[in-house]
Amino acid sequence: MSGVRWGTGFAAAGRFVSEIEAAQAGKGKLQAGYVLAGDEIFLLDRCRAAVLKAFVPDDLRDFCLSDLDLSATSIFEVLDRAQTPSLMAPFQVIFVRNVRQLYTRGAKKDEFAALDRYFRSPNPQALLVFVADFLRIPSDVRRMDLDDKNRYERLKETLGEHCGMVELARVSEEDAMRWVVATAQEQGTRLEPDAARELVDALGADMMLVASELEKLLLYATGRGRITLGDVETMVLAAKQRSLYELTDAISAHDRVRALALLEGLLNSSEAGEDAAIGHLYMLARTFRQMLVILEKNVRDSRAIWQALWQGFRMPPFAADDLIRQARRYKSRRALTRALRLVARADLELRSSPPDKRLVLERLVYELASEPKPAAAAWVSPQLSFEG
Repeated sequence: MSGVRWGTGFAAAGRFVSEIEAAQAGKGKLQAGYVLAGDEIFLLDRCRAAVLKAFVPDDLRDFCLSDLDLSATSIFEVLDRAQTPSLMAPFQVIFVRNVRQLYTRGAKKDEFAALDRYFRSPNPQALLVFVADFLRIPSDVRRMDLDDKNRYERLKETLGEHCGMVELARVSEEDAMRWVVATAQEQGTRLEPDAARELVDALGADMMLVASELEKLLLYATGRGRITLGDVETMVLAAKQRSLYELTDAISAHDRVRALALLEGLLNSSEAGEDAAIGHLYMLARTFRQMLVILEKNVRDSRAIWQALWQGFRMPPFAADDLIRQARRYKSRRALTRALRLVARADLELRSSPPDKRLVLERLVYELASEPKPAAAAWVSPQLSFEG
């Protein structure tokens, strides 16, 4: 992959990994501390794995590795552990999480003074790695949220005075595509360009999901040496979601005929047929919950949607504008909560082993796509939770 040109996040992680490997090999200088800034979990994991591989032998892991959380451990205890040589291991690695605790209420003068004292004379047999995953650094740093920008500047002015700063920006779609193509190539498999685009697009460039789904695709393509667009559409659940958003589009437009036709296509294209009904209900409930948040927070464009919806509860980028448009068709919170109640009722019915699951789904879609009656009953199952 040496010939692949990476963007900001990948490049920063790559430089950090190279520095760690060089220090371990005695060909470079290791800094006393590093700050991994950003919430890109995929890159955070790569950086952590590099540190563990270089400085944490499996047989000494219990003696030389510490994972400390500032919500439960004070920075004074962290620094005391770093300063105290281990009797059982020649080198210590200390990961410090929940770094935002240093930047909550109060000046924290004593804490930063202690950090300053430690880094003026750090223990050469210890490495401190601060995980500042409370920041979101977009792939285009010029678009960083103002609050995150202020937090980042504060981080640089304090910990950044003593530690190496590693900016783990979100991976762009272009970089994600380059990564999947290069990774597949390393495994002796050609990932076709349209397949790479669909894989990344369907998963919203969420690199943890992309890496996981690529692993499945590589196993699926064993012996063929090629991954096609059809393979992605067959194997990756998110790639099947396009038809689901078409269904919710028909529902929100109160087009019952189109909605029922789309449901028929969805069921016929599913390998599990009507046995996949619970999964379809889950995705419907999730989509209506997303629309509820969009409506309540008055989201009007796709740029704002990523702030309104938290990580793990976002739709693929291709669906953002469609879902905003669909949400705005509902004039009140009541209309969307009615939809969630109908889905909950159908879920309860499906779990009661009805004789015809398809009929349950058809009745649900018909009711969802119908104009609500003025005196609709307010019912919801207390046992059902569609948390995203």
